[in-house]
Amino acid sequence: MKKKIEQLLIDLKFKGMVKTFDEQLALAEKNGLSVYEVIYNLLAEELRFRQERSMTYRLQIARLPWDWTLNSFPFDLQPGVRKSRMMTLSGLDFINRRENIVFHGKTGVGKTGLAVGILRQAIIAGYRGRFYNVQDLLDQLYASLADRSTPKLLNALCRYDLLLLDELGYLTLKKEQ
Repeated sequence: MKKKIEQLLIDLKFKGMVKTFDEQLALAEKNGLSVYEVIYNLLAEELRFRQERSMTYRLQIARLPWDWTLNSFPFDLQPGVRKSRMMTLSGLDFINRRENIVFHGKTGVGKTGLAVGILRQAIIAGYRGRFYNVQDLLDQLYASLADRSTPKLLNALCRYDLLLLDELGYLTLKKEQ
């Protein structure tokens, strides 16, 4: 019967349950868990597995250039950056209010690092986001005019909760753009 249940879990693509099935059966035998507790534990593991896989996928889609977080940002080396303000932004309330954030300042003060840290925080919190170099995005939009895929690209952009647009100051537009 055990093999049949395992095969059903595989067929149903319950990968989290498959990974912990033997462990949960052993716990049930050792600790005398009820059927309800075993089922609950298996379902909880499946949920945890799916949430983790979803977050990993969102991080891949975001195309973050670095694995930076706000916790790894060297606030002590950047006296012009207020840590308390950045931590407030990391609460992500601005997303629900549909507000924009613009970081501006001299080169090398950490604007991109801070923005990437906030985007990473949003993705971990369950939001969908994407990092774009503005020049690359505009080139992609311009190219989409040729193959008539602009509506598809714009719809894809609209599905993100958060877009990080970087290097706006280095933007060069061609006459046609």
